[in-house]
Amino acid sequence: MNKYPLWKYLLILAATLVGAVYALPNLYGEYPAIQISPTRTTKVDAALLARAEGVLKQAGLAYAGAALDDKGAKVRLADTETQIRARDLVQKDLGDTYTVALNLLPATPAWLEWLGAKPMYLGLDLRGGVHFLMQVDMRAVLKKAEESYADDLRRVLREQKVRYLTVSRLEAGGVEIRFRDEAERDKARGAIKKELPELALMDEVRGGEPALAGRIGDAALKEKRGFALEQNMTSLRNRVNELGVAEPIIQQQGEDRIVVQLPGVQDTAKAKELLGRTATLEIMLVDEEHDVVGAAAGNVPLGSKLYKMRDGRPILLKNRLIYSGDNIVDSAPGFDSQSGGPIVSITLDARGAAINQRVTGENVGKRMAVVYIEIKSEPRLDAQGRPVLDENGREARTSRRVEEVITAPVIRSQLGKRFQIEGMDSVQEANELSLLLRAGALAAPVEIIEERTVGPSLGQENIEQGVKATIIGFIAVVVFMIFYYKLFGLIANVALLLNLVLLVAVLSLFQATLTLPGIAGVLLTLGMAVDANVLINERIREEIRNGNTPQASIHAGYEKAFATIADANITTLIAAVMLFNFGTGPIKGFAITLSIGILTTMFTAVMGARAVTNLAFGGRKLEKVPV
Repeated sequence: MNKYPLWKYLLILAATLVGAVYALPNLYGEYPAIQISPTRTTKVDAALLARAEGVLKQAGLAYAGAALDDKGAKVRLADTETQIRARDLVQKDLGDTYTVALNLLPATPAWLEWLGAKPMYLGLDLRGGVHFLMQVDMRAVLKKAEESYADDLRRVLREQKVRYLTVSRLEAGGVEIRFRDEAERDKARGAIKKELPELALMDEVRGGEPALAGRIGDAALKEKRGFALEQNMTSLRNRVNELGVAEPIIQQQGEDRIVVQLPGVQDTAKAKELLGRTATLEIMLVDEEHDVVGAAAGNVPLGSKLYKMRDGRPILLKNRLIYSGDNIVDSAPGFDSQSGGPIVSITLDARGAAINQRVTGENVGKRMAVVYIEIKSEPRLDAQGRPVLDENGREARTSRRVEEVITAPVIRSQLGKRFQIEGMDSVQEANELSLLLRAGALAAPVEIIEERTVGPSLGQENIEQGVKATIIGFIAVVVFMIFYYKLFGLIANVALLLNLVLLVAVLSLFQATLTLPGIAGVLLTLGMAVDANVLINERIREEIRNGNTPQASIHAGYEKAFATIADANITTLIAAVMLFNFGTGPIKGFAITLSIGILTTMFTAVMGARAVTNLAFGGRKLEKVPV
């Protein structure tokens, strides 16, 4: 009686050893570091790492170590102040070709990393994470809206058979329509008010010709700005989901800013690149009527703009935007069937498909360019390489718009809803561009105006007090169990400790993000584990009082208490599943931790504790049970 077969002991021993190994990384600390990653086609190699180290040595910044991995280069630093300064200096030296981001590297020994053991992520309320403050370019929202209205005006005037000279967007803001006579202007005014009532119209005379000036009304402009902000937040949420971040915070701040907080993020360079890059595409026609050489010399014709191809060659494009990333509903990376090069397949919405079909049908034989646009945010440094602060005492930053033409192919035939973008330099670039477009095109460019790692929201002192209270409570439970249940209380404490180790190991193995609600789930799990052992010990006492032998009492105590323990844990597991299905954010974190804790409790409080009991008392003749 009270003996386990050998395989059960081996199973428990294996689970204990594996749990200890995967829980161990959480005992080691973290190093502040900077991470250098390529943004396009360049590679991070030993020469680049040596260059970054040279920059730090020249500035007199001490670093603890530097290494290369599959994501780039990482340099460990002494403290966060040195980390921020090192990031700015290295970014300035390397330029836009590389992304230099703040990071926190786990101090896990190499042998644990070789086994794949990593510490679990901690949420913003425990360890912090990455904080981005993003500025939405509302001027771009207005410009895009006015360009859209210019296209709508052309359509309305064509449908109403109103003769006009030009429809153009004014650089100072608004749209302008010129006519040959006032009669046509009056006819146009009535048609526009009927079709586009949100436009405020005003009669003007430009160059001796009657004209209408239109401006977007305040209500419509406010609605478009709000829509742009909301769409950007949705796109950012989709991109965060691609990163796999648990419980992110993405919320509006003011009228044109978005706060993004990513708890427990390790690869901050990837996060910065995916969130900060606009991935805005603009489709324009190539201006083949004017000389590109003269334009490159400074004689850019009216209605056109000079761009550069990826290889540095100048190209002249017409200012009129055909359609942009707003009209893209899906994208997928692939390979061209003829050349074998990487491509991105694009699917347009109904409006974009109609525009694409009309424009390409009218311009067969001409060239159409795909323009890729990014907004680069850079810290402003003084002559000594130190960050310059603004009037509010925050780090001053400057923004720069980077535009390049990915490809400018000849339109061979009329295009429709689907087409493909060529000119990708690598498969990685095609994958990243496709991911960004698939996650949702930003309605307006965003600029990261503030980037920092954030500390616990409750303060380090409160966190330390919480840990201290948990330890004191755990010790109190251990002392009580030993005092009240003697040797069986000690066995319950061993099972409780094993339960905690396995719970931490599972959370670490799945790279879960632990937050304060998650800690509440851990504490509730430990309380339920103690409760299970209390039920077992009380049942053993009851069997002894009924006159059963010690071995029979131990056997009956575990057998009869199991049904009660299983019922209690299953009902709690059902509640946890409901919380996970219908809850959000912190509630889901609590539910996940509680669910895992219930499974580890059933294993340790019943099977693990009984294995220790069998080893201690099984197969022996007992006069009494120390319970």
